[in-house]
Formats: sequence, C-alpha cells, structure tokens
Amino acid sequence: MIEADAAGTLAQRLAERIRDKLIAGELRPGQKLSEAALASTLDVSRNSLREAFRLLTKEGLLRHEPNRGVFVATPSMASIIDIYRVRRVLECRALEQAYPKHPAVIRMRTSVERANKAREDGDWSSVGSANMAFHAAIVDLADSSRLNAFYAHIAAELRLSFGLLPDPEMLHAPYVDLNANILAMLEAGKPKEAAAALDAYLAQSERTVLAAFARIAEPA
Repeated sequence: MIEADAAGTLAQRLAERIRDKLIAGELRPGQKLSEAALASTLDVSRNSLREAFRLLTKEGLLRHEPNRGVFVATPSMASIIDIYRVRRVLECRALEQAYPKHPAVIRMRTSVERANKAREDGDWSSVGSANMAFHAAIVDLADSSRLNAFYAHIAAELRLSFGLLPDPEMLHAPYVDLNANILAMLEAGKPKEAAAALDAYLAQSERTVLAAFARIAEPA
C-alpha cells in the first residue's frame, strides 16, 4: 500500500510538471508525445510517465490513440466557450473582491514587467507565459488553494487554445497594456472597475480565439 501511494504521488507530480509545460506553451495542440524522450527529460521511468499520461488523459489534456501513442489534446469550440465562462466566474469575482495590498498583487506587477520586457525583445511566447502568470495571480487573490488547483487545469486548457493561433503576436500584444491598466485600477483601490475591465478583456480574448478556431475548422 505504501508503494502504491508513493507511485501515485510520483505520477501526480509528473502530471503537474507536464501540465506546467502545457501552461508554458512548450507543448502544442495535436503534438505527439515521445514517451522515451519525455521520460529522459523528466528523469523518470516510462512506467511512471504512463501513469501521469493516464491522469492527464482523464483530465482531457492528453488523448491516447491505440497503436499510435499519446497526443496533446486539441480544444473544441465548446470547451473554449466553457473555459472563458469559468474564467469570468473565477477571475472577475476574485478581482472585484480583492484587497489592493494583497501579496498576489506583487506577482501581478512582476508579470506585467516580464511581459513588457518580452514584448521589447519580440519574444511573444514569453509574453504569453507572463500573461498566464498574471491571471493565475488574479485567482490567487481569492486565497483559496482549491481554486488555485482548479485554475491550473483551466490554464493548461487555455494555453492549448492559444496554440491554435498561428500568430502569437496578434494574440498577446493587445493584452500587455490591458493587464497593466487592470493592475493600475486595483492598486488605485478600484477593484470593481478593474473587474469590469477584465470582463470586457475576456470577451475580446474569447472572440479572438474562437475566430481562429473557426478558421482552422473550415473545410479546405
């Protein structure tokens, strides 16, 4: 029983590391995962990795195809709509009730600064990663470890939906300054205004991602 528990804990840690790779944009929708290469990169056995794959497949982040292997999932239009519905509930509510001096505000500020630096360097993938960190910090304003864990799953699906867009600059560029404006409102003691701005921001982002998905789904 102890060995089984230890194996389960290891698989959960591996699943978290792979989920982090999804959030960072290191794995793209539809990508086939090499079991041997990933086991070597993560320095784990292939059996442990398979168990992590099983957990992430159950979450809908990976898919297993018999005789073909394991692939990164591609979000559906319905899942994208649902992701944004959840984001409005979690993020806007957390921001609306936020305390401007909350420690998570520092992480929001750091994320904005990282995004500005990455934009100057033309590193749009890093801009996207900084954006993900900004929104995770917003959820952290609610002081709920359960919400943080739930949002980590949502964030992985979200980054996969971003991977559907061929032009990361078009996706991320508009939101660097919008993030800064939302942060400024919160720091000025205007959380309700910040939440309203975030709601409009999420609507704009959803339209962009759905439009990209529709173009991809169009028959050739």
